Amino acid sequence: MTKVTLRNLTAHKLRLALTALSVVLGVAMVAGTFIFTDSMSKQFDDLFAGIGKNVAVDVRAKQAVQSGSDEQVSSRPPVPAALADELRKVEGVKDVVGNVGGYAAVIGKNGKTVATLGPPQMGMNWVNGGDYDIQSGRAPQGPSEVAIDEATMKKAGYGLGDRARILLQGPTQTMTVVGVIKTGNMMGATVTAFDTATAQRLLLKPGYFNDIQLVSSGVGETVLRDRVARTLPGDVEAITGSALRDELKDDIQQLLSFLQVLLLVFGLIAVFVGAFIIFNTFSMLVAQRTRELALLRAIGASRRQVTRAVMGEALGVGIVGSTIGLLAGVGLAAGLQALMSDGSEGSTGLTFTVTPVIWSYAVGVTITLISAYFPSRRAAKIAPVAAMRDDVALPQRSLRRRAGIGSALTVLGAGLVVAGIADAGPEPLLLLGIGVGMVFIGVAVLAPILSKPVIRVLGGVFPRLFGTPGRLARENALRNPRRTAATASALMIGLALVSAINVVNSSAVASIGRSVDRQFGADYMIISETQGGFSPDAIKAVGQAPGVDQATAMYVGNINVNGKRASVLSGDMAGITEGAKLKMLSGSTDLGADGLLVDEDTAKSNDYKVGSTLPAQFTDGARQQLRVAGIYEKNDVIGSRLLSEQAYLAHTAKPLAFMGMVQVATPGTASKQAVEGALRDYPNLQVQDRSEVKESFQKQLDQVVVFFTILLAMSIIIAAVGVINTLALSVVERTREIGLLRAVGVSRRQLRRMIRLESVVIAVFGALLGIGIGVALGAAVQNGLADQGLDILKIPVVTLVVYVVLGGVIGMLAALWPAWRAGRMDVLKAIATE
Repeated sequence: MTKVTLRNLTAHKLRLALTALSVVLGVAMVAGTFIFTDSMSKQFDDLFAGIGKNVAVDVRAKQAVQSGSDEQVSSRPPVPAALADELRKVEGVKDVVGNVGGYAAVIGKNGKTVATLGPPQMGMNWVNGGDYDIQSGRAPQGPSEVAIDEATMKKAGYGLGDRARILLQGPTQTMTVVGVIKTGNMMGATVTAFDTATAQRLLLKPGYFNDIQLVSSGVGETVLRDRVARTLPGDVEAITGSALRDELKDDIQQLLSFLQVLLLVFGLIAVFVGAFIIFNTFSMLVAQRTRELALLRAIGASRRQVTRAVMGEALGVGIVGSTIGLLAGVGLAAGLQALMSDGSEGSTGLTFTVTPVIWSYAVGVTITLISAYFPSRRAAKIAPVAAMRDDVALPQRSLRRRAGIGSALTVLGAGLVVAGIADAGPEPLLLLGIGVGMVFIGVAVLAPILSKPVIRVLGGVFPRLFGTPGRLARENALRNPRRTAATASALMIGLALVSAINVVNSSAVASIGRSVDRQFGADYMIISETQGGFSPDAIKAVGQAPGVDQATAMYVGNINVNGKRASVLSGDMAGITEGAKLKMLSGSTDLGADGLLVDEDTAKSNDYKVGSTLPAQFTDGARQQLRVAGIYEKNDVIGSRLLSEQAYLAHTAKPLAFMGMVQVATPGTASKQAVEGALRDYPNLQVQDRSEVKESFQKQLDQVVVFFTILLAMSIIIAAVGVINTLALSVVERTREIGLLRAVGVSRRQLRRMIRLESVVIAVFGALLGIGIGVALGAAVQNGLADQGLDILKIPVVTLVVYVVLGGVIGMLAALWPAWRAGRMDVLKAIATE
C-alpha cells in the first residue's frame, strides 16, 4: 500500500500542490510568528545585557499605586538627589550614579519629528562610563547642548555642531548637537542625552533622580542590597541589578507574548480555513477514485489498508506543506522584523530555535490528517463489488442528521460567545474563541441544507441573463450541496470575522460620535501626538491667546481607594463642568483640597453617598481621606471619578496633561488660528474642533480595522485557493460530461462562462454566510459592551455589500484557470474518459 500511496501522490501533483498551498499559508503565519518573537526576544536580551551591566543595586521610590494603561505619568515618584551622598558612605559602594529619564524626540531638518509613537523616544542625563559611549564629538555640558544617537542623527539630517530642535513634554528646545551616541541595535528607539542638571529641569524635577544605581567594590549584589536597605527611609527601596534587568525583560516579554498570541490567533484561523479545503479536496479525490479503491478491496486490500493509503497521501501533503510553510515563515518573520525595527541599523538577524519547527509540523501535519480522516474512512467503506459497476457514487447520509448536529453546535457556540462577551467564567476570551469556532463549524455543517434555497435564489437570474450556461452553472452548484457548502464555508470564516470587526467599528464610531455631541461642550480639544502627556504650561499659553475665554488642562492618573487601584481625572472644575457638559445628580462641584466626584454607576456599585469619606493613597505614598462631594450622570468624556485638582497636583512630582479643553468667545477659523499660534512652541499638540475630534476617533478605529483585515487576508486567500481547487477537481470529475456538452454544441466560451458562473454563485453564497455570521457576532459584541459606551448598533450596509461583490470577484478570479483548462479539453478524449 505504500507504493499505492506514493503513486497517487505523484499522479495528482497539481491537485495536491493546491491542497498543500492551504497548509503552506497557515503554517507560514504560525512559523513566522514564533521566529519573529524568538528573534525579538533575543535582540532585547542582548540589549538589556548591556544596560546597567555594572549595576549591583538600584535604589528607587516604592510604588504605592500600581500603574495602569490609562496613566500618563510614572506612578513611581522620584528620589531626592541628596540621597546619593548618603549612599556613597555605605561600605562596599564603589560608585553612585543618579539617573534621569523621560520623553524626548528629535525634530529633523524637514520639520517633522523623527518618531512620536511606536519605539521609545528616550531622554536621559549623560553619565560617563554608563550604558552608552560617545561615538564622535563629546558629552553634553550646559543647558544648550545635547547628544543624539547615530541612527536618529541620520534620519534627522543633523551633524555635529548643528542646532537641533528637541521635542519634550514641555516647550520645544533648540540645542547644539555636540556628541553622537553609539547605541547599537535599538530597534527604532531614539536616545537624546543632556547634562544632569538640564535633564532634571527638562525631564523630571530639579534636585531629583528617577533612581540611583550603585556599583559594587567587590561585594555581592545581595549583600550590598541588604546593607543599603538598612540606610533607606521607609518610602525608598533597594533591589539587585539582576532584579532590575529581569524587570525590564519581563515588561518586554509581556509585550512580545501579547503580540505572539495575537499573530498566532490569526495564523490558526488561516489553518482552520485550510482544514475545510483539505477536507473538501480529499472528499473529492476519494469520490473520483471510487472504482480504483473498490478494485483494491477486490484484490484483497483491507479497509484498514485503504484508510492508511488515503491517510498516507494526507501525511505527504502535510509534510510538504509544513516544510514549505516553515521556509515561508522565515521570510514573513524577516518582513515583520524589518517593519518593527523601522530600518534601524545593528539588527542581529533572525533567531532560529526548535520551537517553530515543532509547531509548524505539529500544526500542518495534524490539521491535514484530521481533515483527511473522514474522507479516508468513507473510502474504506467502499464495497469490492463497486469495481464492477460503470457508475459508482459514494453513499450519502441524510441531511437530517446534519441539521440536528449543526443546530446544536451553533446554539451551543452562540451561548459560549454570549458568556465570553459577558465576561462570565475565568477565561472569557477562551470562551469567546471556542464559541466562535463552534458557530463556524455548526454553520458549516448546516451549509448543505442552506445552500439549496440560497443558490436557487442567487442563480435564479442566470438562465435569463446567460441562457443555457447560466442554467447549467446553477444546477452544477446544486448537484452536490456538501461540496458546495465545504467550498463556501472556507470563504465564510474570513469574511465573517472581517464583517464582525466592521460592525463593531461602525457601532463604535456612531457611539463615540453621539457621546461627543452630547457630552463635549468645549469649542476645541488639545491633544498630544507624543506619549505620556504634555506640560500644562501649554494650556496656560492658550488661555492668554486673544478670544479665548477659558482653557482647562485635564490630568489622568491612578490612586488607591479602599486599597484598590482607581483611575481618576482631574483639572479645573469650572472648565471641566462646561467643557464636558457635566450634569450633577446630587452634591456640589466645590471640591476643595479633598473632594471627589463619582458617576452614578460607581456610586451605586460601591454604595457611595454625598459626604462619604474614602481612605486614599497617592502615587507619592501619601495617604488622605477623600470626601465624596457629589455624584454626576455617567459621562464618557470624564470617566467614573473626578479628583480635586488641588489634591492631584499636591501629590504629583511632574504633572502632565493628557488633554486640554478650550472655550472661545467666537468659534471659527480666526479663533482656532489664535489657539494654534499660542502653541507654536509645542509642535506635538493638535487643536481639534468637535467634528475633527470625531474624525480623529474614526481614523484611529479605521486603522485597527485595516490592521485586522490585513491579518485575516491570509484566510481569504486560502479560501480563494480552495475555490480554485474545488473547480479544478470538479472539471476532472466531469470530464466526460464536459465532452458531451461540447459534442452537442456548447461552445468553449459558453463552457467557460458556465464554470465561472458556478464559481461566482458558490463564492457569493460563502460571502453571504460569512456576512450573516459577522453581523450577528458584531451585534452580540455591541450588545455586551453597551454599558461601556458602545450603545449604538450600526450595520455598515455599503461595506457589507462591497464584501458580497468582493466574494463574487474572488469566485470569478478563482474560476479563470479551471475554466481555461475545461475549454481546452479534446472533445473525443473527454467523451472516452471513464
